[in-house]
Amino acid sequence: MPRVSSVKEYFDTLPARFVTGASKGVNAVFQFNLPGDGGGTYHVEVADGTMAVHEGPAASPTATLQMNAQEYLKMANGDLNGMMAFMSGSLKVTGNMMLAQKLQAIFPQGA
Repeated sequence: MPRVSSVKEYFDTLPARFVTGASKGVNAVFQFNLPGDGGGTYHVEVADGTMAVHEGPAASPTATLQMNAQEYLKMANGDLNGMMAFMSGSLKVTGNMMLAQKLQAIFPQGA
């Protein structure tokens, strides 16, 4: 996939980045709170091999990720490792941490 230049562009292209096989057996709603320039709030529903992207907050997310929008773009483009971002505190995760860890396989960085 080509690099993206905005958070909106990333979420618009998310269906093309989706790895169906990695999402088998996963039923979750992932919310992304991405404050800062060009950011926004999105949520992604993953249901056993299918997915849907929505702008705005989810009613009841399974896991919520919070990160500065520009830092998230670096991660989405593969310039920043997600685990390193989490360990450094720039990526914060609340809710089901185990399901949140599956995001890297379901939507590979830089994919």
